[in-house]
Amino acid sequence: MEEFHILSSLCLLFSSLLGLLFFLYLYTKLWLNPKKIREKLRYQGISGPKPSLFYGNILEMKKIQKEAKMQPKEEQRLVCFVGDYTSDIFPYLISWRKTYGQLFLYSIGTVPILHITEPDLVKAVCQCTPFELGRPEYVRKARSSLFGDTGIVMADGELWAHERKIIAQEFFMHRIKGMVNVIIESANTLTEAWNKILKNKRGKAEIMVHSHLRNFSANIISRVSFGSSYGKGEEVFSKLSLLQKAMSKSDMFTAIPGTRYLPTKTNREIHRLKQEICSLVRNIVQEHKQQDTLNRDLLHSIIEGSTSIPDRTALAEEFIIDNCKTMYFVAFETTSVTAAWCLLLLALHPEWQSRVRKEVLEITRGATPDFDMLRQFKMLTMVIQETLRLFPPAAFISREALHDMKLQNMHVPKGTVTQITIPMLHRDLDVWGPDADVFNPNRFVNGISGACKYPHMYAPFGFGPRTCAGQNLAMVELKIVLALLLMRFSFDLSPSYVHSPAYRMTVEPEHDVPLIVKNYDNSANM
Repeated sequence: MEEFHILSSLCLLFSSLLGLLFFLYLYTKLWLNPKKIREKLRYQGISGPKPSLFYGNILEMKKIQKEAKMQPKEEQRLVCFVGDYTSDIFPYLISWRKTYGQLFLYSIGTVPILHITEPDLVKAVCQCTPFELGRPEYVRKARSSLFGDTGIVMADGELWAHERKIIAQEFFMHRIKGMVNVIIESANTLTEAWNKILKNKRGKAEIMVHSHLRNFSANIISRVSFGSSYGKGEEVFSKLSLLQKAMSKSDMFTAIPGTRYLPTKTNREIHRLKQEICSLVRNIVQEHKQQDTLNRDLLHSIIEGSTSIPDRTALAEEFIIDNCKTMYFVAFETTSVTAAWCLLLLALHPEWQSRVRKEVLEITRGATPDFDMLRQFKMLTMVIQETLRLFPPAAFISREALHDMKLQNMHVPKGTVTQITIPMLHRDLDVWGPDADVFNPNRFVNGISGACKYPHMYAPFGFGPRTCAGQNLAMVELKIVLALLLMRFSFDLSPSYVHSPAYRMTVEPEHDVPLIVKNYDNSANM
């Protein structure tokens, strides 16, 4: 009996010790370490809103968002549609920048965020390697359902370097040249679908262009990277879109810490969609493995790369599925949303629509554009670059210091998250001039270096070593589809259009982009 009491006492003592150690771990990770980071940064003169114990500045962010939504909106004219939407989507960042300047510190829960828009510091972040600044832990957790934990978007260090080598080589320009026919076929399928719509509507119809462009972009990434038609990947794209919308219901920046783990209806939906997408991708991978191995595409390279993962930092199947999900989402979403914004801006500025169409017709002489012609589309390129400036697909570049480091003369402690808001860089009056909020493709007439005071402040595809590997493919896709659409159709803004850019991991039109599309007879220009 006495032995039993001794054993019980030891078990109770052991449980208490484990509980104490767990409490100390949480206290250190969630409060003490973030507090030390904030103190070290504030000692260097960096200020910002004061955080609370568990929520950081989330409650204040929610309050500012609520107040911004209650502000009366003036009637917007069409020419104002490209105005700075960051004050609507991220009003707290605008408010804090006005109060604390271009460098300030705030907290999402217990995570300290160093927000940077000062050009020299932005450049310093550009020059850091993925071994110095990696993907923030809180971003990985918030986005793991969509991108997984080991894909190129979320990986760091040796694993990232391995993935970058695999994926980047698939998007070198000589490889993309071989994809042009597939892109043209997909674009022709899109124009034929629109011709059918217009035929039934006597040559004029309202079309939700973003939805159609997503199908176009999805078809391309399916065929050039995964060796299948859009039909085989259609369910994957559909569920990815549903997952994107479900995850967007909870703002990553203002969501109460820990709520993603609660068994809410939205969280259950996210978990279900995640499992279904993984299962679909797994089936596509298995089918690809059974096909002719001579068909070398991105999926083949990912499968091959899974056999030589450095330090076995990920399981082979996890590596394959995470990178496939990432490429499926990134490749079709970013290109399609840019094309939609581009058509909107051309509809709002008919003089530019006419100028670009004239250039395309003069170069192609009414024929289908080939790879060599794409380089001659100067005005079209300028319009795309200006669209990417005003509506960059990604809103943030977030990095976490993997060890104590320096950015210029500033000491950045390990664990600090640096955050750069791309739309704020692209609309900085000191960088772009007084017309920073105006659609003006002419600013790119001498390229990016001549468009602004600091070229590194233009970052629609990110910057530094982690610049988007697929940007060459994206630009070729955009030039081909926009050229073909302008050759065959004209565009006007629909009265039903509601301008409401929304942040859903990409900056996209909340209510699609309804345009009045009409057949264009180019015979008079031949």
